[in-house]
Amino acid sequence: MTEVTEDTAVTTEDPKRAGVPARLCASVSSVPFVSFVHVLAVALVFSGCRQDMHDQPKYRPMREAAFFTDVRSARPLVEGTVARGHLRDDELLYSGKVNGAVAAVFPFRVDATVMARGRERFDIFCAPCHGRTGQGDGMVVLRGYRRPPSLHQDRLRDAPAGHFFDVITNGFGAMPEYATQVKAEDRWAIVAYVRALQLSGHATLADVPPSERDRIQP
Repeated sequence: MTEVTEDTAVTTEDPKRAGVPARLCASVSSVPFVSFVHVLAVALVFSGCRQDMHDQPKYRPMREAAFFTDVRSARPLVEGTVARGHLRDDELLYSGKVNGAVAAVFPFRVDATVMARGRERFDIFCAPCHGRTGQGDGMVVLRGYRRPPSLHQDRLRDAPAGHFFDVITNGFGAMPEYATQVKAEDRWAIVAYVRALQLSGHATLADVPPSERDRIQP
């Protein structure tokens, strides 16, 4: 038996360690575990350094592909392929036509919400050229851009709704197309608002609902 002190470890089970400082015994016994942890950490780090993602088998744009008979790596779409959300099987909604003829009707009910949306889109995309009232006196026209025709002339007042949708979609003359900036539903909302502008410029008291006539100042 060895006297227990602060710096010695007493053991009767392992006489080889009798008199050996306790801190030293703990350090020596933990060495294998620490080494194992270090080795495991290094292995994990290097296992993530594989080049599979970097050297993946792929074709860069415009590269030849011997696998295909036309040696083109960029393949054409399969016939009949339609991107999700782009089926556009509603002819009236997406083309402004019915059986190939310019439509005189709208693809959905025009209510106050549609009119408000149409006014908002018109003021953003159309007013810079056509002016807020459709007279063709927008700000860019005042600064030298080609003046568009007034939306209040008889030719355009008599034009069917689908005509305006087609012009907004595909452009006409100096006017560019707006299909990429304005979705189909908003284009129809703009057409509805154009109809309201045209009516407002040639309306009579009989066109005003009886419940609203009291609001008109003489």
